[in-house]
Amino acid sequence: MNEQASISLSDRPDRLMTEQEAASMLCYSVRALQNWRHRGGGPRFVKVSARSIRYRASDLLDWIEARTVAHTSEIT
Repeated sequence: MNEQASISLSDRPDRLMTEQEAASMLCYSVRALQNWRHRGGGPRFVKVSARSIRYRASDLLDWIEARTVAHTSEIT
């Protein structure tokens, strides 16, 4: 993620992001996000309509933070 993107995330943590933007931020594919939504375990999302999914920047950052560990013995 470039510096400009991180500035806008901190300025607007509740900004809604598209699947493509969220996938890019997490360095995963859109398909991975779709699988997580179906199976569970992924970041929280907003279902705008039957065919429109968005992610809050703050939810993505929270999801990343919840998975941050200092060493392998912390992994459960």
